[in-house]
Amino acid sequence: MSPTARWASTPDASRGRLYDEHRGAERGPRDAFQRDRDRIVHSISFRRLRHKTQVFVAPDGDHFRVRLTHSLEVAQIGRVIARALGLNEDLTEALCLAHDIGHPPFGHAGEDALKAALVDHGGFDHNGHTLRALMRIDSPYPCWPGLNLGWETLEGLAKHNGPVRHPGWALAEADAAFPLDLARHSSLEAQVAAIADDIAYDNHDIDDGLRAGLLTREQLFEVPLIERGWTAVKARLPQVADARLTGELVRSQIGTMVNDVIAETGRRLADSRIETADDVRAAGVALVGFSPAMREDERTLKRFMYRALYHHPRQLEAAECARTVVAGVFVALEAAPERLPEGWRETCPDAPRARARHIADFIAGMTDRYAIRSYRELVGPIELPEGF
Repeated sequence: MSPTARWASTPDASRGRLYDEHRGAERGPRDAFQRDRDRIVHSISFRRLRHKTQVFVAPDGDHFRVRLTHSLEVAQIGRVIARALGLNEDLTEALCLAHDIGHPPFGHAGEDALKAALVDHGGFDHNGHTLRALMRIDSPYPCWPGLNLGWETLEGLAKHNGPVRHPGWALAEADAAFPLDLARHSSLEAQVAAIADDIAYDNHDIDDGLRAGLLTREQLFEVPLIERGWTAVKARLPQVADARLTGELVRSQIGTMVNDVIAETGRRLADSRIETADDVRAAGVALVGFSPAMREDERTLKRFMYRALYHHPRQLEAAECARTVVAGVFVALEAAPERLPEGWRETCPDAPRARARHIADFIAGMTDRYAIRSYRELVGPIELPEGF
């Protein structure tokens, strides 16, 4: 393992937690970042990710990725990069594991439905909801709400997509309770978690798209990065059948992107005047990233994936059905909040805006299959397209 770099986050220098905890009650010889990672892993919110859409809505195949397996893959990539750069692996892993906790059922289709449902009540944003879930909703401890995660973990999750200058209501609430310095860049560990997310879904979605029959290898060769990777794999393994080389292509491409990030980030850090983790936040630019050439290759890949996979007719049909399910459940519960489960019913506010947000909190925590079951109980029968 590389020695800890001077610009790495360190648990001893943490800005602490929102609620003070009695030191005598701590269990095990773990530091603050390790404790945050473990709280995330043991949370209900994290467990629910096993039944939440990654790319394929409520997949009926056991081998497709879901939010849980995606998060584990992001954590693996993030730890590799963090280790190579001398950063804190535990904080990086915590951020990677938790970054998708705010996603509602059916991924972005479910999010679109909740945005529309809350259009007069401040909207919905999955990143802001991640903070809301971890700071308020998922409350397994007797003495405070939420998981009481450390400042560095919450900061990194809040800024998963970079500095936030115009936070939505959920993130603004979290920031008001525990100021997260939203307008500045996050730690290097958080920046690593964000790019590890990109690397994971850029490549693993290719694997799932091929497995589902929505992509072909010939289509993929439209992307220069993939075409070069395939040529290199074939040159190394000329006797192996094409059908057995898909996994090798994906692994090779992940390795290429990871190595590029490590080299480019090392160059940026060497050229900067960064000395501490606080200097990273004050730098005014992201210090973790792809080289210019790889950045353009990765953007080309993303454009292809949106055109060929994410907006494939079968995916669009499934997404429309998913929006119908989420919107239908919201309308039914808004009209009859007494039909909420007991714990949610007892705490449902009377004010329309607060009540709408409360119902959205409940729906956002649903798994895909629970949302479908709830629709059938609250609204009525629904025909589901192939893949549900």
